[in-house]
Amino acid sequence: MTGVKVLVVDDEPQIVRTLRINLAARGYDVATAGDGGDALRVAAAVRPDVVVLDLGLPDMDGATVIEGLRGWTAVPIIVLSARTDSADKVSALDAGADDYVTKPFGMDELLARLRAAVRRASTSVPSGEEAVVETEAFTVDLAAKKVLRDGAEVHLTPTEWGVLELLVRNKGKLVGQKQLLQEVWGPAYASETHYLRVYLAQLRRKLEPQPSRPRHLLTEAGMGYRFEA
Repeated sequence: MTGVKVLVVDDEPQIVRTLRINLAARGYDVATAGDGGDALRVAAAVRPDVVVLDLGLPDMDGATVIEGLRGWTAVPIIVLSARTDSADKVSALDAGADDYVTKPFGMDELLARLRAAVRRASTSVPSGEEAVVETEAFTVDLAAKKVLRDGAEVHLTPTEWGVLELLVRNKGKLVGQKQLLQEVWGPAYASETHYLRVYLAQLRRKLEPQPSRPRHLLTEAGMGYRFEA
């Protein structure tokens, strides 16, 4: 991961120091911030490839930082928090986070999730596939990694794109929950089904004319999801 820029946002100096040492030792370029305002300023200045963010910051909640970042960038955001409640996880994902790791955390697991987040942001489409898939409501350009609705590009995060791409590449086929979680997030996520509920809801809000009555991003109850053009 040489040359990948990581922004670490945490107000605990010991955690910041531990992450800086471990990330730098593996070739990452590390920038740090101790509060939300500083995080937004540093992110705008250094344009990181991935952000590791604590929710409990002294000046603002981490969810506010996520929303501030999502206003202009699709950079992968990994939340690192002592909050273990499922509602906190869903709230962070809803705000635009890509992943959620609880403290105390294992360094190997965090590094694996960080690598996965960077991979998702840079994944290219295999050659030979149908490059452009059109529906009545939106167009997916797999080669350019873009989605157009009413002629305008729709802003998707890397994880939203990863979910949509996998469904579109399997047009008309059921994609199981476990397969989606493993291919988009990684093998350690096979049981994190609330991630899928959050991300499918976000995609429907952005793409479906009637999000509550989807025509293209369909749920197969208890089994998985299916894309229909």
